Amino acid sequence: MLKFPKVICGAALLATTAMLSTQALAQDKLGLGRAALPEEIAAWDVDVSPDGTGLPVGSGSVEDGEMIFSDYCAVCHGEFAEGVDNWPELAGGEGTLADQDPVKTVGSYWPYLSTAWDYVHRSMPYGSAQILSDDEVYAIVAYILYSNFLVEDDFVLSNENFLEVEMPNADGFIVDDRAETEYPMWRTEPCMENCKDSVEITMRSSVLNVTPED
Repeated sequence: MLKFPKVICGAALLATTAMLSTQALAQDKLGLGRAALPEEIAAWDVDVSPDGTGLPVGSGSVEDGEMIFSDYCAVCHGEFAEGVDNWPELAGGEGTLADQDPVKTVGSYWPYLSTAWDYVHRSMPYGSAQILSDDEVYAIVAYILYSNFLVEDDFVLSNENFLEVEMPNADGFIVDDRAETEYPMWRTEPCMENCKDSVEITMRSSVLNVTPED
């Protein structure tokens, strides 16, 4: 019986210590993680914008791109970017966007060349993403442009002439202005009573045989 008070004191001491430790962790944001270093942020910040922001210095020719494309891309996209089985077509489809089954490719549909460069750079080749050098990406994109008859076979794509490439469907998209033009109509306060001066029945659903006879 003399040990019982010691047990109580010990339990109280442990509880107090645990509480103080929890408070200390909470004050230090649980002691988890740290702020990302600038070089760590830069390693993830690899996206490229339509205005060319994010493009690295580099260049690649159609000629080099044809060989690189054959090595890394043709197994899925075909030697001429025509697509293999259910893998996406990257070339062709010109003039099909108004069809019932449009062919959406880099040449027929994509409005910005930066989308092609960014996607290849970050996600290709499939299963081995980001193994390509910047120059190899430029070359592959140059070859895709050539496959869509948008550049000549001696074309060299670089960060300096990147924005000079004209995409056929650059003007085929409109700005989504629904937030300004439509949302206000849907988000007004609903009327819950006395919403109309009078209510009259203008038609019955008897033609559907759902209106009771009585």
